[in-house]
Amino acid sequence: MDPRCPPGGPGVSPSAFGPNRWRLDPRLREDQQTGERVCARNDVDRGHLVRRSLAVWGETREEAAQANEDTFHYTNAAPRAATFNQGPDLWLGLESYLLENAADNGRRLVVFTGPIFSDTDPAYRCVNIPLRYFKVAVFLHHGDLAATGYIVDQTPELVNLPDVPRPGAIDETPPLGPFRTFQVPVRDIAALTDLNLDQLVAADRMPIARALTTAPVTSTWRRLNSPLDLDLDFDLNDTD
Repeated sequence: MDPRCPPGGPGVSPSAFGPNRWRLDPRLREDQQTGERVCARNDVDRGHLVRRSLAVWGETREEAAQANEDTFHYTNAAPRAATFNQGPDLWLGLESYLLENAADNGRRLVVFTGPIFSDTDPAYRCVNIPLRYFKVAVFLHHGDLAATGYIVDQTPELVNLPDVPRPGAIDETPPLGPFRTFQVPVRDIAALTDLNLDQLVAADRMPIARALTTAPVTSTWRRLNSPLDLDLDFDLNDTD
């Protein structure tokens, strides 16, 4: 059972629906989507933004099947280095870790995720490949709204792909290793994406985000090597 399944709704393993193929989203024109051309015959993968395994639920099996298919629209994908898409367990595991240790209300979690576009993103086959992706996890903790923000940087992996132009430099980003995963203030994500996240900024549970409200973007990012490195203003194991 998927922990975010609504009451009475079945959670189904994606494997129950067999293999799926990526398809264009009928709501948008073809020239507004990446399509197959970006990932053909190279080391660039289509990366699910919303994970298939966490979307497959619904009140009926038919709803779960539709949710499974919807994750395979190109609007739910962004080009990533193959090693990034297949390897960063920490990035994928943050949601599960927070579900198990931080959320109440039936272990429900809402996740906002997407690419962070920048002038330094390398152009490849007429598509800019985002160097960084964000994730904001939102949940209830003791009945209060709580949010935490994360950014992953795939710049080191793209440098090693011969067909992709060398990414431009990103000013002030901490010079760390491959699959650089950071816990960051939600306000930094809002600044980098131009998204209105005011309500989530106010609910940010990263202590330094509340203590240094005017700190420059990137200056308070916290490198994560495992979920145990998370810095929150409450005890993750205290969910009573």
